[in-house]
Amino acid sequence: MTVSPQPISKLPNAREHRRRVVITGMGLVTPMGTGVQENARGFRVGRSALRPITLFDTSRMRVHSGGECYLPGVLPDTNLSAREVARLDRSSEMLLHAAAEALAQSAWCAGGDELSVSLVFGTSAGAMALGEDFYRAALSSQSRRQQATRIHGYYPQSQVLNLCRAFRLRGPLTVIANACASGANAIGHAASLVSNGRAERVLCGGYDALSELVFAGFDALQALSTTTPRPFDADRDGLALGEGAAVFTLESLDSARARGVTVLAEVAGYGMSTDVHHLTQPHPDGIAALQSMKVACADAGILPDQIGYINSHGTGTPLNDSAEANAIRAWAGDSQVENVRVSSTKGSIGHLLGGAGAVEAAISILAMNGDWLPPNAQIATPDPSVAFDLVREPRDASFHYCLTNSFGFGGANATVIFRKS
Repeated sequence: MTVSPQPISKLPNAREHRRRVVITGMGLVTPMGTGVQENARGFRVGRSALRPITLFDTSRMRVHSGGECYLPGVLPDTNLSAREVARLDRSSEMLLHAAAEALAQSAWCAGGDELSVSLVFGTSAGAMALGEDFYRAALSSQSRRQQATRIHGYYPQSQVLNLCRAFRLRGPLTVIANACASGANAIGHAASLVSNGRAERVLCGGYDALSELVFAGFDALQALSTTTPRPFDADRDGLALGEGAAVFTLESLDSARARGVTVLAEVAGYGMSTDVHHLTQPHPDGIAALQSMKVACADAGILPDQIGYINSHGTGTPLNDSAEANAIRAWAGDSQVENVRVSSTKGSIGHLLGGAGAVEAAISILAMNGDWLPPNAQIATPDPSVAFDLVREPRDASFHYCLTNSFGFGGANATVIFRKS
């Protein structure tokens, strides 16, 4: 006798017998600004934070602008020595700013003692700029001092180890490098550790800094917009690259209630899937993206019509946007898709690669708690594949569930659902 697999929509809620996981602290660094409140003000009105790149020379490239962050000149108070601070790469600095904000809000480090906590972070480029410095020094006839330091800092775990030393954190560390789904994967994996009782608290998030090698690579692929990134526009011509970091403190709902701290949101559902269609192109029908969204809804125990807002992956590339639009239509159904409110915030800050999923999760939570929808900037004519309610202007809206999609090269797909506290 052959038993057919049960449809995802009929599966029992995977979280039914698990601990509820909540976010009690959130920190954010993007081209829009440093800090949660500065970012909320910018995204609420759809302000563009794209600007000329100053970190490296783009004169020989097709594109010369992107989402470059203006970082504060002073780091937050940490336990790092002056020598350690001097050796920090750009991605570490962004991570420290975001983590300081999240830890302060959650009051995890209020006593100043060493904190035992699990850490899960996603990144794609890591400290790529240090690798570039190593390469230039290796080819140069000048002194090759500090090469060992550059090698050590280049390891993808080095930025999170800097974070641990800075705030006296100790515990198991996981780094996820799953292309542009990395940040979302980190949140989902962190939530599973708490919900399954494998960790009481988890510090998680995603980050990536702009680097010349990555920027030149996307430019050579002609994936960057030579005009303005316009996700879901019929005449879109590519994406913009950006940088940033988002950090979250996750713990069980019981723990948060016992400590009497404010809950920002609940991590309600998580789904992931793999598209083996092509190395850089999604399946035109968005099959794997659809699967990821279905799994996340099953995990949260909700139906598509309960989602009040989707922060889409929406890169602004011709193939990605139409595939995601097709996936959203199949997920919501033809009779309901026009009620699904969707926008991409990559038109405002660019694509943050491994940090995108975490940053867009933070934006979604800000919108949900503030009762507003971030607009999809620069749309002239929506793509014919768009059947949903594309948010093109700043809009007030109250909703209790939001969903964020993150899809990466190699076919990595991740979806995270948040519930209003």
